[in-house]
Amino acid sequence: MAFKTFIKSLAPEPVLRVAAWRRDVWADLRLRFLSEVGTVPSHRLRKAIYRRAGMSIPDSSSIHWRAEFYAPEGIVIGEHVTIGDTCFLDGRSGLSIGDNVNLGSHVRIYTREHDVDSPTFAETGDPVVIDDHAWVASHAILLPGVVIGRGAVVAAGSVVTKDVEAYTIVGGNPAARIRRRTTDLRYQLGYAKRFV
Repeated sequence: MAFKTFIKSLAPEPVLRVAAWRRDVWADLRLRFLSEVGTVPSHRLRKAIYRRAGMSIPDSSSIHWRAEFYAPEGIVIGEHVTIGDTCFLDGRSGLSIGDNVNLGSHVRIYTREHDVDSPTFAETGDPVVIDDHAWVASHAILLPGVVIGRGAVVAAGSVVTKDVEAYTIVGGNPAARIRRRTTDLRYQLGYAKRFV
C-alpha cells in the first residue's frame, strides 16, 4: 500500500487518469477480442487462445462457439466438460467447473453483481462452483455464490439463487427442488460439434 501511495505522489493526477483510461480500454478490447475468437470454427484454436488469456481448460473439454467471458483467468474447467454455444462465463470472483459437466446453450453464469442497497451501487461477488456430472440446461442463469452439487440438474430457463444439493433436479425462477436424480452416473462427456 505504501508503494502505491509513493507512486501516486510522483505522478500528477492527469497522468494517473490517462494510465487508468488505457488500462480500462485494454481490458475492454481484450474481452472484445475473446468474443470474436468465439466465432472461429475451430475448437483447438479457440482453446489455445482461451488458455493464453489465462483460462484453465483441458484438451478433453469443449466450449462451443460465441462464448463470452469476464476474467477468463478466473475460470477453471475440468475434464470432459461440454459447454454449449453462446454461453457467458464470469470468472471475476472465480468459476470452477468440475469433470463431466454439461452446460447447455445460452447459459449465463455470474460471479459479481451490484448491491442494490449500497449508496454507491457497489459491486459484490462470490465464486460459483459446479461439481462433477452436473447438468445446467439451456438458458439457465446462475447467480454469484451458488454451488451446484455433484450430479445436480438445473432445468432449462431456471434462475439459481441458492445452492443446489447433490443429485437434485431444480427448476423455475427462482429455482426450486423438483425431485432427486439417480446417483449412478458413469457417463463421460467432452462432445465437440464440428465447426461450432
